[in-house]
This record gives sequence, structure tokens and C-alpha cells, in this order.
Amino acid sequence: MKKYLIRLDDACPYMDREKWQRMEDILDKYGVKPLVGIIPANADPKTMIDPEDVGFWEKALFWEKKGWSIALHGYDHVCISDGGMSGLNPFWKRSEFAGLPLEQQRDKIKKGYDIFKENGFEPKYFFAPSHTFDDNTLVALREETPIRIISDTIALVPYKKGDFTFIPQISGHCVEFPFPGEYTFCFHPNIMSDDAYTNLESFLKEHAEEFVSFDELERYENKSRRLVDILFSWVFFRYRKLRGLS
Repeated sequence: MKKYLIRLDDACPYMDREKWQRMEDILDKYGVKPLVGIIPANADPKTMIDPEDVGFWEKALFWEKKGWSIALHGYDHVCISDGGMSGLNPFWKRSEFAGLPLEQQRDKIKKGYDIFKENGFEPKYFFAPSHTFDDNTLVALREETPIRIISDTIALVPYKKGDFTFIPQISGHCVEFPFPGEYTFCFHPNIMSDDAYTNLESFLKEHAEEFVSFDELERYENKSRRLVDILFSWVFFRYRKLRGLS
């Protein structure tokens, strides 16, 4: 059986409000409830599109009240490390977390989580900018927060490793996969084109019933990563390396 999920990256007070509203309208139309990654202290100019929205956190609370899931998306979204390829999800070289000392990562995680609490949130999900993090990131999350669910890594279904559950994220656009699995499609509304929105809505028209929310997803709490998922991940990253993506 196939299940699809949607993840939205880079929500913040400076997001492109028109594009985010367009995304929200489409998802509401088809009853899809995404996971939204909020940057708690954004300092990345590439994700600062509109003037600051002083009502942003009230907007985020509204999302949560209507069933959207909320994630801690790093701290400031500034990739100051080149250690991403040596981390647990070697998607890109650049990273906000992977390769940094534990104390520096703990400081980022703590400050980000505190901002969430100050604004009425206790997030249970985390994903890092550029998809890159390492073992120190997990230690920092464990020591500074109750977060134990990560949206990232490559696999066909969620799995458990240590005290963390990983919900894989596999594609930056909607695609119908030929085999069973639980697939997260990751979107960045701030930079989406008109065609990207059109393609998303076309997919939802045909597959809306196959989408679930992150809170509805079966957690596989006692299941470790399967051999097929390990092989799938190896092939995926080998392919990226051959294409020169880093």
C-alpha cells in the first residue's frame, strides 16, 4: 500500500506570503495536512522574501489547530559548515549542523526550541536545513528537547534507530511510485513556480485519498531499518554522487 505525505520547508515571518497562501488553499481544497518546518530565528537572506509579518506565530498556531504538523527547522537556516557529506544524510556538502561541535549544536537546538515554546509550541518533529545532520545533532536534540522524530533520510517506510523515529523524505515533487511505501514530498513554497503549483494540484486531484498527515502515520516504533531500505539508500546516494550532486 502506498501513502503520501507533504512537507513544507522554510516557513518564517519573512516568507513569501502570497505563495504560502496559494499552497495553503490547494492543500485545504484536497484535505491534505502537511508538516511545516518553521525556522525559529531566520537569518538566511534567501528565505527572507517579504517584510516581517508580526502575526506569523498566530498564523502558525492556526495551522496547528486545523491539523497541520509543526517541525523545528534548524535555528537560523545559515549553513556555516561543509560537513554535510560526512553526516547521517549526505545530501549536500553545506550544513547548518553536520560537522559542528556538539556544544555548538546544543546551543542552536536549545535556542530554537525555546523560541517555539515562547510562541506556544512544543514541536515533536525536526528536520535540518539542506537535509544534513549528524550524530551530534541527535545528541543535541536528545539533551535539549523531547523531539524524537526526524523527517529525513532515504528509505521506503519509517523506521526506528535508537530512540529516534525517522520518517524518510524522498522527492522534491509529487511522483507516483510503482511499489508500496510511505513517501514524503518536500516543497519550498517560497521558490515554487506556477508550473510547480499546477503539477501539485494535478497530482492531488488523482491521489488525494492516498495522502495522510504526519500525525496519522504509522510509526513503526519497534521496526529497525530494513535491508531493502539500506540498499535503496545506497543506490540513491550513489546515483547522486555519479551525477555530481553535493
